[in-house]
Amino acid sequence: MLNFSEDPHRRYNILTGEWVLVSPHRTKRPWQGKTEKKTVEKRPAYDPTCYLCPGNTRAGGHQNPVYTDTFVFTNDFAALKPDSSDEDFENGLLSAKGERGICRVVCFSPDHSLTIPDMAVEDILKVVNLWQNEYLELGSKDFINHVQIFENKGEIMGCS
Repeated sequence: MLNFSEDPHRRYNILTGEWVLVSPHRTKRPWQGKTEKKTVEKRPAYDPTCYLCPGNTRAGGHQNPVYTDTFVFTNDFAALKPDSSDEDFENGLLSAKGERGICRVVCFSPDHSLTIPDMAVEDILKVVNLWQNEYLELGSKDFINHVQIFENKGEIMGCS
């Protein structure tokens, strides 16, 4: 049974004629993102409080390995879930469909301070190759129709 307060689903917007993705379970994340003005900051190579740094515990309780290269994992607070119901729901003005998916996080480098423009070409190539592998793997699943690759930087989030 589709649970509108927990399960990802699409809702039909009768005003625009478009389907809109709704991910209500994301409000349970312990951190809702930073919304202040962007400032130029010098980030450390390692931050013991960062959920993404090597060896640290993520917000969902899983511990990262002490990775020395790129690292990928399934998002602890993903917008979509692979085991969500895919049932349809109709009730008056509300028309919704369950939506399944997989959201992955790619850490480009164990060095917390680096972004792609700061990385060596061979390390950028590792990131691009990992993107390709993720794209092919996720895109081959029968319940996935779109693969979106994007980057969040620092504490600003919400691209998904």
